[in-house]
Amino acid sequence: MKHLPNIITGARLIMALFMFVALAAAGGGVPWLSEQLTQEDQFNLERWAFVAFVVAALTDFVDGWLARKMNATTIWGAILDPIADKVLVCGAILGLLALAPNPAVALPCALILFREFTVSALREVTAGKGISLPVTLLAKWKTTLQLVALGAELLLASWGAFDLPQDPAVLHPANLAATVLLLIATAITLITGAQYWEQARKALSASS
Repeated sequence: MKHLPNIITGARLIMALFMFVALAAAGGGVPWLSEQLTQEDQFNLERWAFVAFVVAALTDFVDGWLARKMNATTIWGAILDPIADKVLVCGAILGLLALAPNPAVALPCALILFREFTVSALREVTAGKGISLPVTLLAKWKTTLQLVALGAELLLASWGAFDLPQDPAVLHPANLAATVLLLIATAITLITGAQYWEQARKALSASS
């Protein structure tokens, strides 16, 4: 039972990979396979990808809670958890863009990816110098906001697969809400990125 949190984290990685491949295939991004899919097959892939995303996002809260509850925090867990988070977020973004290219989400998604890779690089550089960049409370909320916003965008992109109302009176508010959520998530993402950058700059200056 002590390994259960790490098993759940590993499952999140697997679900994130499945979600991305399913969305890419449904969007026509997988050679040979996508060409053989019927519209119903595409809808099935979109539905399963969305379910995988939701379940994977929920495990982000479960594994950490279990690790603390069971006193089962491990080095592997500390390594795998942020990796699984980033794979899920990046996989959702790339799958979303493959499924339904949308200029309105392209820039926010690109900024989120830019921040994630930049902070990962910062952590690698500072870790090499024995400097740790602690996770801030805002950064934890950042991940939650990203997952909620991307979930909303994935639902919109898979709207037809779930046979949801096509009435503009429903679609327009849903689209507006998803866009606002994504913009808020992007803003918080960039703010936390700037905070990490400043932490790294001060730590590196102090150690030189």
